[in-house]
Amino acid sequence: MYHVYLDGMELPVTPSKITAKIKNQNETVNLINEGEVNILKQPGLTSFSFDFVLPANPYPFSNNAISPAAALARLESLKAEKAVFPFIISRVTQGGQLLHDTGINVTLEDYNIADDAGEGFDTVVSVDLLQYKDWGAKTVKIKTGSATGSLVSPGKSSGGKQPAKSYTVKEGDTLYNICQTCLGNGEKYLEVAKKNGIGNPSRILTGQVIVF
Repeated sequence: MYHVYLDGMELPVTPSKITAKIKNQNETVNLINEGEVNILKQPGLTSFSFDFVLPANPYPFSNNAISPAAALARLESLKAEKAVFPFIISRVTQGGQLLHDTGINVTLEDYNIADDAGEGFDTVVSVDLLQYKDWGAKTVKIKTGSATGSLVSPGKSSGGKQPAKSYTVKEGDTLYNICQTCLGNGEKYLEVAKKNGIGNPSRILTGQVIVF
């Protein structure tokens, strides 16, 4: 069983297929004596594309977590606000045991909305997501009269405020977003889930206390 989340919004019907593409940035050049050779570079950003259904009426296979109008409004907001948000695929057995999660920060690049008579009153949405990586120039701080210095990444402090030791879940929270806010790294959500005995990181309760 799969559960798919966009910015904490669970899709009412799991997409039948999700395609992930890791882009290549390698280059080839021709050398006089060697011929064509491949210059290896770091992989590019990963893109995701899939279609999903927003049912107009409840189905046995849908979770009815969100109405079509609310889901479309959320997509419009993510695009208009140039939002960076977590994309999570949760794989769970029929017994509720978590097998594996995929969690990554992405941006909404493109989306198409189709009203097809063949789908009845249901709405079909096609989305293209692109991995987001934090970037920016680093600031160098050098103490006068000292040969030592330090590199401080943007948005990070070299000292002072310590990460929170616990957090009480509020309505609309996801474990990924909580870890991003409290720890500065949403990718730690699986580690935090294990520490708190949470079998399915995609399902946390309002009022639940998360310990880091």
